[in-house]
Order: sequence, then C-alpha cells, then structure tokens
Amino acid sequence: MPTTLHILGAGTPHPTPSRFGSSAVLEIDGEFLMFDCGPATTHKLVKAGLWPTKIDHLFFTHHHFDHDVDLPCFLLCRWDQSVGKENTLNIYGPPPTERLVHGIMDEENGVFAHDWYARVHFPISQNVYVNRGGTLPRDPPVVYSRDIGPGTFLTKERWKITAVSTDHVQPYLESLAYRVDTSSGKSVVFTGDAEPCDSLTDLAHNADVLVANCANDQATLEGRGLNHGQLGTVTAAQMAATAEAKTLVLTHTSPDLAIHGPMERAIGDIREHYDGEIIFAEELMKLEI
Repeated sequence: MPTTLHILGAGTPHPTPSRFGSSAVLEIDGEFLMFDCGPATTHKLVKAGLWPTKIDHLFFTHHHFDHDVDLPCFLLCRWDQSVGKENTLNIYGPPPTERLVHGIMDEENGVFAHDWYARVHFPISQNVYVNRGGTLPRDPPVVYSRDIGPGTFLTKERWKITAVSTDHVQPYLESLAYRVDTSSGKSVVFTGDAEPCDSLTDLAHNADVLVANCANDQATLEGRGLNHGQLGTVTAAQMAATAEAKTLVLTHTSPDLAIHGPMERAIGDIREHYDGEIIFAEELMKLEI
C-alpha cells in the first residue's frame, strides 16, 4: 500500500474560510499517524474520509493553540465513537503534553470527565454504545501520553519516528520536528513551526517530502520584523535545497500569502533557491508519496 499524506490544517492562528491552524495525517500501510491537532481537526478528519478511531498515534510539535486546541474534541470523539475494540491512543510531544491529556480526561480532575462519565453510566448512552456494536459495561477512556525530547523514540514494524529540537519561541515553549522513515524506504519530515536551524536541516536530509511552515514571503516577514521563529519562502527553500529534500510542501501559510498572485510570486522566489517539487498545501489535500 502507498504512503499517503493528508493535509488537514494548512493555516495559522488567523482563521479564514479556507484554512485555520495546523494538522496532518500520514497513512502508512493502513496505520494513521496524526501530527498536531489544531482548530477543527476532528471535523476535517471526517471531511477527508478518515475517522477518529483510526488514529492510534498523535504527535505534537509544540503547544500553541493553533496546533493543539482541538485535542479535547478529538479525544472525546474518538472514545465516544468507539465500540471498545480500538487500539489505545498514544500521544507524544514536548511538555506539557502529558498535563494536557490528563487535564482533559482524568476521572477526578479532568475538565471533560463529566462528559464521558455520563456516557458510561446513563442508560440511553449505554444503548447508543450497544447499538453501535459495543458490549456493556463500558470502560472509561484510556489514553497513553508521554512528554518526549530529541531522539528516535518509537520504532514499529512499518515505520520509525525521530524527533529533534527546533528554534521557535524558546524559552516559553519547547518545539520539536519529526521525521518518519517507512520500511518501504519513504521519508517524511514535519517541521512544525521553526526558524532555520541545523538540527532541522539535518533531520530533513534526503527526505522524500519536507512539510515546512511558511508564514509569508521573505520580504514581508523581514519588513514586519517577523522573520524569527518561523520560515519564510526563501528560508524554507534554502533549507530544502541544503537538505536535498525531493518535495517541499509549504503549510502554515498566512492569509496574505495563501491567495493567487502572491502564491505564484512566492513559487518564483522559491525556485531561485530550490529545484525540487514545490506544493502549497491546501486543506483536505491528499498526496501519494
């Protein structure tokens, strides 16, 4: 089976009718790995033809709200739509990943525990669960979460994943980028939000696909004093070229770049530095790798 990249969120904290926040799913031989869980991610999953219960692994790059605000919805929806036979959901990311998960779902102090507790015990909710295919008694949700740092921290039969620290808004938030290497020889890198740094370039070396944040064209970023902590058109292109990445997928684009005219000019700027394939991500885009 092919490796497929599903773009769910391709925007910024600035909402527009066509993009808002960050999220992507990498599909590898029937396994689904989600990266970030920004605004409306759960709804976008379904619009993309996926289903929350299919996601067994979620990786956070960092914890700005445009990357994690849909986590309560995703956790509750995945559990609510279950029949009790799904795999345990595994969530990884820099701190405070564990605190967020526990703060949402824990029975004693989780801010949404009242929801799942009612669904476990109320007779009509129990009937809904049974009608869906579940068997009573219904178990409370179980989610595994872990704060992680740099390194190869997860190796499965069909893929392994490596994280590196990146420069974004330190010391206020820790940020990670991820590389997924598949057993079929494909590689995909997710930068999250980051400015150019050696760790990120090294991680992306010879990647088949580099999914990079690209907030705006370089001149605009520099003119507004916004060229730190994030990539622009030129810095994303230079990094992709240095890393010899085969395809550059640009995401996390601001409203004034994500329109025709500026986008075409940006492609011209990028082409001056990078000769691989260039793709501006659109929400619900599906790419075969």
